[in-house]
Amino acid sequence: MNQILIPTDFSENSWNAIKYGLELFKKSKCTFYLLNINPIPPYSGAGTAIRAAAENFEDYVLEDSRKELKKLVERIEKLPLNTKHTFVTHAIHDFFVDAIKREAEAKKIDLIIMGTKGASGLKKATIGSNTGDVITKVKQPLLAVPEDAVYSNPREIAFPTDYHISYDVKVLDTLIQMATMNDAIIRILHISKKGEELSESQLKKKDFLHDYLIDVKHSFHSLTGTKLETAVQCFTESRDIDMIAMVAKNLNFFQRILFRPAVEEISYHTEVPFLVLHE
Repeated sequence: MNQILIPTDFSENSWNAIKYGLELFKKSKCTFYLLNINPIPPYSGAGTAIRAAAENFEDYVLEDSRKELKKLVERIEKLPLNTKHTFVTHAIHDFFVDAIKREAEAKKIDLIIMGTKGASGLKKATIGSNTGDVITKVKQPLLAVPEDAVYSNPREIAFPTDYHISYDVKVLDTLIQMATMNDAIIRILHISKKGEELSESQLKKKDFLHDYLIDVKHSFHSLTGTKLETAVQCFTESRDIDMIAMVAKNLNFFQRILFRPAVEEISYHTEVPFLVLHE
């Protein structure tokens, strides 16, 4: 993971994501691409008139963005820095998700880091928040950093699973890399209904996980009789989990944790970053 993309709108929320990323990769040689997107409204269309207006707009608005990006790098340079870190800035006028996709592909990005606005921000992700759109539409791994997250070295990474999907090794390699980089333990968590046992297919997938993670510290955990959301919260709090990793492929399972309606009852994801893995 040495090519990191961090979209920024110059808010304290995105600043917190930048600080988290710098700390997370403090021992690594990597390039941070700081991207400011002046978004084209999704309802505006993309005709010739829009493109012509965008060209005029660029000279005026993007100049301000470039100045703000320069100030941002100056602010970063005042922090205790890893001298192996390189910063590249870019301001663009484009559709938000399209810009992220294009930059991620062009720069061969290994990880996208984005700030989220805590519970309410994730609750609204399915109806168009930037982070939610990137989670569901961009295929690079994404680390969603809640605005209240305070960096601590990720020693425990929770990996909730229902053992129903087959895991692509690329997904697991990203998880292994994150764990190895931080000397972390992966806590694989399965939540089931009372009296429910794993099927033969689920047991095979569990065995595969164990075999593939053999060189990484990991353990298996099971909780029964509780709602998925509550179980993940209890597990996160009881084990002092520092990061939650999930596979976006398992969208129904994933959405029940991130995008559920009863969000006011849940507090853990306002502080714990989510690592979203894609195949």
